[in-house]
Amino acid sequence: MICIIGPTGTGKSELSLTLAERLARAGRPAEIVNADAMQLYRGMDIGTAKLSPEERRGIPHHMLDVLDVTTESTVAGYQADARAAVEDIIARGSTPILVGGSGLYVASVIYDFQFPASDKAVRARLEAELESHGPGELFRRLSALDADVAARIGSQNTRRLVRALEVAELTGSPVAGMLPEAPVYWRPTRILGLRAPRDQLVARLDERVERMWSAGLLDEVRGLVPQGIEQGVTASRAIGYAQALRQLAGTATEAEAIDETQQLTRRYARRQVSWFRRYADIVWLDYDAADLGDAAEASVTG
Repeated sequence: MICIIGPTGTGKSELSLTLAERLARAGRPAEIVNADAMQLYRGMDIGTAKLSPEERRGIPHHMLDVLDVTTESTVAGYQADARAAVEDIIARGSTPILVGGSGLYVASVIYDFQFPASDKAVRARLEAELESHGPGELFRRLSALDADVAARIGSQNTRRLVRALEVAELTGSPVAGMLPEAPVYWRPTRILGLRAPRDQLVARLDERVERMWSAGLLDEVRGLVPQGIEQGVTASRAIGYAQALRQLAGTATEAEAIDETQQLTRRYARRQVSWFRRYADIVWLDYDAADLGDAAEASVTG
């Protein structure tokens, strides 16, 4: 399996298409599996930079447009479906190329890791406590249970705080819900990482957000409101979509919505860089290298 990762805005989708075409010309057909959590949602296209069917160059894509905006996305559910897609691709004699920047989603597929069970009642109670008391109280409770796990999650990652406490209540330890520090691969995998200098990446991301609004993100979100995006636990919080919803509600101006989206996108990219640095076997490639296609192909065929 080939995996292409890196922060948002570095051209992962484009490289995946280029690499798939090159492999096909060499007699090794390839298919692409999405590992971007927000591209799972139908109708969320502009704000996620999702390739249109025409832009996919006839290359089969999997795990795109598989969820309604009202459905809560879970990594455990994604893992099962994405791995099934990978196995089907391999059974057809093709090479799976996993592409995306959602770190835990990528890790759930490439590493040999099983998620512990969940309990909706326990999670609902913890989410109610989060709403009432804020993340600080949950973080202090998790720190008392396991300071290392709490430090890895951080005090502001509310979804993972709730999940860690849920796992701790069900299994006795929050560690059961954490990716191992030294994981092993589920299947043999070659990881390619795209990198960009910080100043160039920031400029690209800011321009990208402005293009999203120019391309009609507000109209896209307006069309998703009747489909229930405001009630979607995951979809309504997506960067860009949450801000567009605020603009539609009149609680933010367009300039405020764009500025907040840019800030959050930059912050998200920093988290992605930190997350992927822990992967020991990455072949890092410069996003704008003139020989990027050649380097990527050599890395997976050499």
